[in-house]
Amino acid sequence: MTRFLFLLLALISWACTVPGSSGDSEQARPGNGAPPAATAPAVPDDRPVVVFLGTSLTAGLGLPADEDTYVARVAELADSAGTPIRAVNAGVSGETSAGGLRRLDWVLREPLDVLVLELGANDGLRGQDPFALADNLTQIVRRTRARYPEARIVLAGMEAPPNLGLMYTGAFHQVYPTVASSEGTALIPFLLDGVAGIPALNQSDGIHPTPEGHRLLARNVWTVLGPLLTELAATP
Repeated sequence: MTRFLFLLLALISWACTVPGSSGDSEQARPGNGAPPAATAPAVPDDRPVVVFLGTSLTAGLGLPADEDTYVARVAELADSAGTPIRAVNAGVSGETSAGGLRRLDWVLREPLDVLVLELGANDGLRGQDPFALADNLTQIVRRTRARYPEARIVLAGMEAPPNLGLMYTGAFHQVYPTVASSEGTALIPFLLDGVAGIPALNQSDGIHPTPEGHRLLARNVWTVLGPLLTELAATP
């Protein structure tokens, strides 16, 4: 009798482990045996990557939304022109040219096609040496090209406050065209052209543009960046 019960229990246990038997768990078969839904293949993003390395002007300090920055507005202009980009905002409030150089390796971790270099405003506000500014900008350009030889670089020109004197402001002004010429970069003569000093286009601090001011900054950038993107699109 004991032997019969042992054999009966063994048979029951074996039946519960056979696939497809009534002992199968529904949890172990998602979808109750239906094949998993097909995953759509990822669409490759072949838009050129444009990195904007800059200060609070690029970061959009004081703006209601990220969409109000000139970086976002430039991306909109690129879409409208049929040359869409993947815009990367690498602006940091308070950044100097030396600070931008220190974090350059972090910025260059991912490949880029264009670097828009907006640094120097804080150097000027602090009265820092224009020759040091020129050296920092030059190093950023050269290190970027050493990492990505095909990258295009756009240098956004800035001006120093007039209260620092004609000698300083003159030397500061010359930094951008000099670096652009020696390093072969594109140049935006003055990023804040048409915006600086106009109360209606700046926030209460008189320094950082309003959303409308950023729209004008975007147009200043687009004047130089737009043709460059057209050239990139035509490159095999």
